Amino acid sequence: MTTGQELKETEQEGQATELERVAEDLTPNQDRGVLKIIKKPGIDNEIPMIGDKVFVHYTGTLLNGKIFDSSRERKEQFVFDLGKGQVLKAWDIGVASMKKGEICQLICKPNYAYGAAGSPPKVPANATLLFEVELIDFKGEDLTECEDGGIIRRIKKKGQGYSTPNEGATVEVYLEGRTNAVLFDQRDVTFVVGEGEDQDIPIGVDKALEKMRRGEHCILHLMPEYGFGDLGKPHLNVPPNAELDYEILLKNFEKAKESWEMNTQEKLERAVLVKEKGTLYFKAGKYKQAQIQYRKIVAWLEQEYCLTQDESRRAKALILAAHLNVAMCHLKLNKYLKAVESCDR
Repeated sequence: MTTGQELKETEQEGQATELERVAEDLTPNQDRGVLKIIKKPGIDNEIPMIGDKVFVHYTGTLLNGKIFDSSRERKEQFVFDLGKGQVLKAWDIGVASMKKGEICQLICKPNYAYGAAGSPPKVPANATLLFEVELIDFKGEDLTECEDGGIIRRIKKKGQGYSTPNEGATVEVYLEGRTNAVLFDQRDVTFVVGEGEDQDIPIGVDKALEKMRRGEHCILHLMPEYGFGDLGKPHLNVPPNAELDYEILLKNFEKAKESWEMNTQEKLERAVLVKEKGTLYFKAGKYKQAQIQYRKIVAWLEQEYCLTQDESRRAKALILAAHLNVAMCHLKLNKYLKAVESCDR
């Protein structure tokens, strides 16, 4: 005999099947593995990009209507980085299609959810899941070490592989630079990461390139500290303390030699060259760029052992000068504690 509960579950499963008929297929290969129905439209036309931090509320149910998970019940928003594999594949696909304020129903087939393993004890094997998702907000990825919001990246197209340029790598990029939506730079350019200033490219772009993969296409928002600072770029019509927006395509790159790939003599010779390069940046008021050069000396020589007496003398002199010069840069940037730390080294 069929119970009332079984009848209710059968009815709910039938409703889910009916929903599938009118839902939009979001999967790249149109296999109907992730279907979407908009329950409440969003408030603007912008959608999140790969790497964005997204804030959502959701309720997950089985086809029989049983809730197995809900951020609303916990009264806590769920936060994750889009397109990074931190959530179900269906979520990366589904949330990427949503607008801020939108509420939608996602119908997720097993191969885009928990698959044959399920998620015991609440989600059985090979279960199709229903999620009601509200996209509350999203924001770009902060690439700065101190997470001060100075370099925000939004990825339009993911790059290939896992390799990224290192400091000193030679990169080939296409870029467009804007301030207040006015184009001030547009070109193909080849330059060395950490020395972009030589090509009128701000330090924020140098920093971002170290996180990009070959073929990546992204948008960067740079605060003045990571742009052209209080000097601006008069010949590019960029005023002092301007916020900058760049669109970058990393076409190709060749990594610089790592420390372990160089012998002692090569390190000493390169250290002299980068010290001179750093001094040029320092005299031009480009203190962040100068620090990059001086820190290379420390990275190359501080852990170098089995030196001859002459090599040891030269290395110590270069390391001392590098630490003191980094301290001077910190003073110019009003980073007094960091200046003390550099002196103590």
